[in-house]
Amino acid sequence: MSNLEDGSEDNTDNGNKQAHKSEAQLNTESPIVTNSQVTDEQLINWIKSRRSIGNLSIPAPTESQIKAAIDCAVTAPDHKKLRPWRFIVTQGNARHELGRAFLAAAEAQAAQEGEALSEKSRQKTYNMPLRAPVIITVVTQMQVHKKVPPFEQMLSAGAAVQNLILALKAQGFSTVWRTGLLCNEPAVKAYFGVGADDYVTAFVYTGSSPCDMPTRKPIDIEPLLRFES
Repeated sequence: MSNLEDGSEDNTDNGNKQAHKSEAQLNTESPIVTNSQVTDEQLINWIKSRRSIGNLSIPAPTESQIKAAIDCAVTAPDHKKLRPWRFIVTQGNARHELGRAFLAAAEAQAAQEGEALSEKSRQKTYNMPLRAPVIITVVTQMQVHKKVPPFEQMLSAGAAVQNLILALKAQGFSTVWRTGLLCNEPAVKAYFGVGADDYVTAFVYTGSSPCDMPTRKPIDIEPLLRFES
């Protein structure tokens, strides 16, 4: 599985409750929790502090916390209110079922290339969903609409993922947005009930991490920006 953010940090240590408590306290004390107190600068800096963290552990978001995050996800820009996204929460033993779907996809992919997976590759693929206690998969459910082309609906799904990630962060949880070469293979799409014209857009791995959030290096936006008047 690939991580959509280059340079993200993978953490191989197990999480613990104290680490989660510290991060949760930090978020609770942050002005982002109380809109009446937040300043523009604080909000911007909080968003800029988001980082991708892999190999997450417990404590994980509860059902109510996941629903609160999805309540934020569905406020993404959505032309004509088509709601072209769905969310599937995988946790507990269901992660093993997802691992089997990944393995079936990898084996089919290898067979197409006239190869066979090594036992090491098989085990690594099967274990992918075990890198976090909860995975929220975001899939598209495209609607036919003359004013809303598929690419707009795909962008809406991406915006929903970003809202989801920020909402989980606000509740004290770490995340990593993964996709990878297997995400839209037939075995994986079939597992999630995704149609031929739809896509798995994100596996949002979420949980807790005992490590401090790494500092993001400043990005020079000047080459990426153009003003016109």
